[in-house]
Amino acid sequence: MNPEQNTNYINQFWDDAILPSLTEYVRIPNKSPLFDPSWEANGYMHDAVNHMVSWVKAQEVPGLEVQVHQLPGLTPTILMTLEGDTNQNILIYGHLDKQPEFDGWEDGLAPWNPVIRGEKLYGRGGADDGYAIYSAIAAIKSLFDQKLPRPRINVIIEASEESGSPDLPHYMKKLGEIIGDPDLVIALDSTCGNYDQLWLTTSLRGMLIADLTVRVLTQGVHSGAAGGIVPSSFRLLRQIMSRLEDENTGFIKPSFLNEQIPDIRRQEAIAAGQVLADSFAEMYPFAGHGGPASDDPTELVLNNTWAPSLAITGLGGAPSPEEAGNVLRPETTARLALRIPPTTDAVKAAVALKALLLDSAPNDADVSATFLTPNAGWHAPATTPDLKNSLMAASMDYFGAPAVAMGCGGSIPFMEFLASRSPNAQFVVTGILGPHSNAHGPNEFLHIPAAKKLTACVGKLIADWRA
Repeated sequence: MNPEQNTNYINQFWDDAILPSLTEYVRIPNKSPLFDPSWEANGYMHDAVNHMVSWVKAQEVPGLEVQVHQLPGLTPTILMTLEGDTNQNILIYGHLDKQPEFDGWEDGLAPWNPVIRGEKLYGRGGADDGYAIYSAIAAIKSLFDQKLPRPRINVIIEASEESGSPDLPHYMKKLGEIIGDPDLVIALDSTCGNYDQLWLTTSLRGMLIADLTVRVLTQGVHSGAAGGIVPSSFRLLRQIMSRLEDENTGFIKPSFLNEQIPDIRRQEAIAAGQVLADSFAEMYPFAGHGGPASDDPTELVLNNTWAPSLAITGLGGAPSPEEAGNVLRPETTARLALRIPPTTDAVKAAVALKALLLDSAPNDADVSATFLTPNAGWHAPATTPDLKNSLMAASMDYFGAPAVAMGCGGSIPFMEFLASRSPNAQFVVTGILGPHSNAHGPNEFLHIPAAKKLTACVGKLIADWRA
């Protein structure tokens, strides 16, 4: 593949064909079923699917078969198949469902209001992960542009990833004969440490989500009358959480939630930490004089990619400060989002965690924990020398800098499922969720130049794979 010709083709295609359609996709509030239980009645998911499918068909890719599948009660899935010139089989993965709005968007920005400022497209879902189907089609068309032979290619775009991909296994079973057994999986839903080179995800943490509730009363009572007699539900909740997390350091205490880090991943963390060392302090919008939890870049990378970590993503049972009266509240609920190491058995960990939280309730309070479906992590198989060379060459051709491998602190539930289904496949997990892109939060953006370069890299990887 000629890099200069490919760069020119991809850049023009993004400007002329992708950005106008991707911008309109951002306007569609197709929240994932976890955040919009009435998603089917509201119709936004189908709007997004129809929007993307119409665009794909308008590109008139020779021989590309485009199908929308929907099983009863499940979100729709797009499957595109292009027969190849070789026996090689590639599967490209992405999703189109979105996280909810969140608050805190800057003036002039909003989740469903696409805005291009400089090199960034702001709005929910552009980078996570609406661009994936557009990037895949652009990469495929780049092969036709240079009249290159190609492997067989399937592109699957699901609509339940932000809910943990509960629907996808059903479609993989239904569509298994069409998809076949891929030799290479390219997933376009991951992170990047910067926008200056190709970033490859070699592991993903799993996740346990639970609502932990401590109930001390059947109704609220006067805080003065009851204070000192009735324990605070918040204090007891905090006490239980201390079994899980060291509140001074953030260290997750139970041994069943900690794993030995493979040496190859530790070496990758050292190399990635050297690249990112000067950027950690500005990677996130720290308040006041705050900063990263450590001055050691390797430790920060490993903390984020292999160590477990806890976030409290929601609180229930408490009014806003403006509405708070002098009442001792009957209960407090905390949503625990616990990231677990890539190789931890998520199901077994959930059972052990539930016992840890519920056993021996302090003050014999009414304590309950409701768990969502555990999400498994993923650890990539060793990359073959040929694929490693292709990845490095792609990064040099289109970014002008070497590729970097590193784990990802987030989860892509599909990856462990697919790894189990296709144990002999090679994996390229990558994406454009870089510094300040803020997926799931306010001011989410897609870095347009990086997206173009990543698309060109995907085209080269496909061209190399058929060789």
